[in-house]
Amino acid sequence: MCVLICLCTAALRSTGTAQHFAYLLNTSDYRILRMDEDHDRMYVGSKDYILSLDLHDINKEPLILHWPVSQQRKTECVLSGKDTNGECGNFIRLIEPWNRTHLYVCGTGAYNPICTYVNRGRKPQEYIWHLEPGKVESGKGKCSYDPKLNSVSALINGELYAGVYIDFMGTDSAIFRTGKQTAMRTDQYNSRWLNDPSFVHVQLIPDSAERNDDKLYFFFRETSAEMGQSPVTQARIGRICLNDDGGHCCLVNKWSTFLKARLICSVPGADGIETHFDELRDVYIQPTQDTKNPVIYGVFSVSGSVFRGSAVCVYSMADIRQVFNGPFAHKEGPNYQWVAYTGKIPYPRPGTCPGGTFTPNMKSTKDYPDEVINFMRNHPNMYNAVYPMHKRPLVVRTNVDYEFTTITVDQVAAADGNYEVLFLGTDRGTVQKVIVLPKDDLQTEELVLEEVEVFKVPTPIITMKISSKRQQLYVSSELGVTHLALHRCDVYGEACADCCLARDPYCAWDGKSCSRYSTSQKRRSRRQDVKYGNPIRQCRGFNSNANKNTLEMVQYGVEGSSTFLECQARSPHAAIKWHLQRDNSDRRKEPPGRHTKHVEEGALVR
Repeated sequence: MCVLICLCTAALRSTGTAQHFAYLLNTSDYRILRMDEDHDRMYVGSKDYILSLDLHDINKEPLILHWPVSQQRKTECVLSGKDTNGECGNFIRLIEPWNRTHLYVCGTGAYNPICTYVNRGRKPQEYIWHLEPGKVESGKGKCSYDPKLNSVSALINGELYAGVYIDFMGTDSAIFRTGKQTAMRTDQYNSRWLNDPSFVHVQLIPDSAERNDDKLYFFFRETSAEMGQSPVTQARIGRICLNDDGGHCCLVNKWSTFLKARLICSVPGADGIETHFDELRDVYIQPTQDTKNPVIYGVFSVSGSVFRGSAVCVYSMADIRQVFNGPFAHKEGPNYQWVAYTGKIPYPRPGTCPGGTFTPNMKSTKDYPDEVINFMRNHPNMYNAVYPMHKRPLVVRTNVDYEFTTITVDQVAAADGNYEVLFLGTDRGTVQKVIVLPKDDLQTEELVLEEVEVFKVPTPIITMKISSKRQQLYVSSELGVTHLALHRCDVYGEACADCCLARDPYCAWDGKSCSRYSTSQKRRSRRQDVKYGNPIRQCRGFNSNANKNTLEMVQYGVEGSSTFLECQARSPHAAIKWHLQRDNSDRRKEPPGRHTKHVEEGALVR
């Protein structure tokens, strides 16, 4: 008699698909632009359409608005030579809540940006969804002309702040403010302020309990061109004060508090040379109990064509503020290198908000001395860069056939602690579900819990949003919108060991099946070990002689006959390895191929 033993060890396995928004529309370029959990709706913009989808089921009674441009405007756009890839449509790029009943919506308008108001009703059960007649207005400074040029926006106290290109040719980039106050913008065609930027994200983050200190942070990438050097892409974080009124004589109607710093995401090499991930692709702001100190996640890729790679870096607001409170970058001429400014810093310190903690007696930036405004105009860049926490990326991918495009994060309470689960979208249309566990000596262990094929046709993922309340992940691409559960515990099989080996903080063995973990469950009935994934410690009734993280399942076959031995690994972190143990022998070896045929479901012994 011989014994074949199936050993389960760590490995990754792709699993599953997602549910797709099935309503047939002649449109493209879907973007999830707003989650409205109070109304249980998700607002999606696409080419010529504005959608309101049910968060519980995106295919249930979708509310659809058709908002195309006029035929005359489309003809004018085509005659200008701008329809090589169907750009002469109204690509929705902005959906912001205006009040309790209306949304403010802007689109590219076939290279003539337009904005309007959408009535969504006061209560979700009213199913109100229509454009307000006669309310169309110019979208210049709010939405880009070119749908390929990304824009970001934030509507705060009736003022719309946008990172946007504001001209037909796509050469005039600006951080723009429109609304009740005087329109404000960055200094025009000043490469020290903005140089061919691509805007990624915008977020209001308070500095203190004093509201006048509130600052708006813009995340973008831009070109950095030094004399005698090839242009390179650099990731940036910029900020402005919400109550910035511009200067009195200089920088009139232009930001007088705009500062920016470089975001570093790099891996040091063995030769001391760092590999930089400079193409900032997406940013996710993880709130904490302290609203002044959220955690910032950034997705980066490699610029250039030497190799493909992606990374996720995490930043703290303490490090960001330290850089903005540090030395300014200074260059006296085009042939000079950037150095730290060592001269006298005027008062109040450039970048300080009026009426705030350090300037209680100055009610407006128009009250700032001219030397402060002039300094700001010539020194918008900080000398020091912002480095990620622990000075290294949290997740790195190199030598793979894909890149990360977007990120969202969920905080999950498990039996052995709290974990942050990263959902990373790729340019091949998949979502990777990842956790990073701390180890000794500041080392970490990255686990890919699963990789889900979201779209049947590989297409880059554009946006992702999480609803922790509904335990759903919503994903959009050029082709459409899908939603999938944050956890799918049933795919991990019907054994305690498989559930434990999965190391998924969402899932635990409840005594009968692998199911959603709940803090309200009785401790004696739940089995979960995210940190170590040790089924021997968690699951009783299995071979206790196995090594750590290894579970043995013993099956028997009669010598001289053909026998099929089933052994399927249900956990994404379990792989199968077969060993042959002869009778009266302690030695094990892999069975010879002529006697055993390996298949996905197990092994056939002939």
